Amino acid sequence: MSRSAFAVLLTLACLPALAANPDSGDATAVTVLHCGRLFDADTGRMLGESSIVVRGARIVSVQPGAIALPAGANAIELGQATCLPGLIDSHVHLTSQSSPTSYSDQFRWNVADYAIRSTVYAQRTLQAGFTTVRNLGDGNGESIALRNAIEAGVIPGPRIFTAGPAIGSTGGHADGTDGYRKDLAGDPGPKDGIINGVDDAWKAVRQHYKDGADLIKIMPSGGVLDESASADNPQLTLDEIKAVVAAAHDYGFTVAAHAHGAEGIRRAVEGGVDSIEHGTFMDDADMRLMKQRGTWYVPTIIAGKYVGEKAKVPGYYPPQVAAKAQQVGPIIQATAGRAYKAGVRIAFGTDAGVYPHGENAREFRYMVDAGIPAAYALQAATVHAAALLKKSADLGSIAAGKYADIIAVDGDPLADIDVMQKVAFVMKAGTVYRRDGRAVVSP
Repeated sequence: MSRSAFAVLLTLACLPALAANPDSGDATAVTVLHCGRLFDADTGRMLGESSIVVRGARIVSVQPGAIALPAGANAIELGQATCLPGLIDSHVHLTSQSSPTSYSDQFRWNVADYAIRSTVYAQRTLQAGFTTVRNLGDGNGESIALRNAIEAGVIPGPRIFTAGPAIGSTGGHADGTDGYRKDLAGDPGPKDGIINGVDDAWKAVRQHYKDGADLIKIMPSGGVLDESASADNPQLTLDEIKAVVAAAHDYGFTVAAHAHGAEGIRRAVEGGVDSIEHGTFMDDADMRLMKQRGTWYVPTIIAGKYVGEKAKVPGYYPPQVAAKAQQVGPIIQATAGRAYKAGVRIAFGTDAGVYPHGENAREFRYMVDAGIPAAYALQAATVHAAALLKKSADLGSIAAGKYADIIAVDGDPLADIDVMQKVAFVMKAGTVYRRDGRAVVSP
C-alpha cells in the first residue's frame, strides 16, 4: 500500500469519531443542559432537576429546576438522566492494551503502531465518560504525542496528564528489556528512565521535563506483567525515591508510585510520593503512614480482577506472569476496602490497558462491592482525582468557572452504581462528543 493510500484510510478511520463531535467551535456559544438529577461531587449528594449554563469551554452557572433559555442559546434536553462531572481515571495506559500476543508484539511493532492504536483507545475512553486521565507509563513517550494531538483538536480523546515512561531500577518493573536475551537487553540508563543511584534519579526526572511529561511515575516495587519473578520486592532505595521526589517537585511534578509490596509502599510514602498505585500488600502500618502523610491511594481493582481471570487461561501470560497474577489478583479489592475503612484518601484509577479500554466504569462496581459507598466512589472519580492532579480549580465538579466536563447516565448511580457503565452523554470543555438521541433545541 502506498503512503498516500494509507493516509486516506487513516483519515477515513477517524471520521466517525470526529462526526460524533457536533457542537464544537464557537467559544462564545451558550448551551443550557437540562438534567433530571445532578450529582454534587463536592458534598456527595444527589440534587434534583437542574440546569447547567455553559459558555464556550466553561460553566457559567448551575441552577435548580428548568430555566428560561437565554437569547441565542441552545438547549440540550437530557430528560430524567443524572448529570455528573466528567470522570477522571487516575491510572491508565492509553498507548497499549494487554493481549495474548503482547509479549511478542513488542518485537514486531514500532512506536508508530502503538501510537496509532492509542488514538482508538483514547476515543473509547472518552466515549465511556472519562474526560480526563493520568497516563502512568508508556514505552517511548508516545502518550506525550497523543496528548498534544488531542489538545490540538486533531483527534478526540480525554484530557491527558502523562508521566511518559516510568522510572525504575535495572531489571525492575520499569525496565522494558526485562526477560530479553542479553544481546537485545542492553543497559538502559537515566535517559530511558532506568536509575541506579541518586544522580541517576535527578537526571531521569530532568529528562522527563525535557521530553514534555506532566508528572512522574516510579516503580519502587516489583510488578505483575513483567517477566521477573517477584511482584512485591522493593526495587528502589529510600534515597533514590527521595531524590526523584525532590527533583520532581522542583519542576512542579507530582509523583505516582506503583507499589504492591508493603516495604515498597513504606519507602515510597516516606520518600514523599503523592500517590500509591495498586497497593496490593499494603499493611496496617502503611495505611497509618499514608493517612498521616495525606498520601493518595489508587487501588485499580479491575486490573487485579482481570489479570487473575486471564491467568487461568492457558498461554495467555508467560508462566511466571500467570503465577504473579494469581497471587495479586484476588487481594487488591479487599485491600481497597480496608484502606477506605482506615481513612486513607482514595482516588479512582483502573490501570486501563491491562484490561480493554472503555470498560473503566466497571471499577465502580468493584469499589462498592469492597464496601466503599457509591457516593464516595463517584467522588473518587471526580473531586478526589482532581485534587490528586492539583487541578481542583478547573476539574472535578459541576460549578461555575470550571471546565464544562459533564456526562449523563440514565438512572440514579447512588441507587444502582452499574448505570455508570452506560454513559449516554459526554461533554468535554463545552464540546459534545456523545449524546445518544438527546435533543438539541435551538432558539
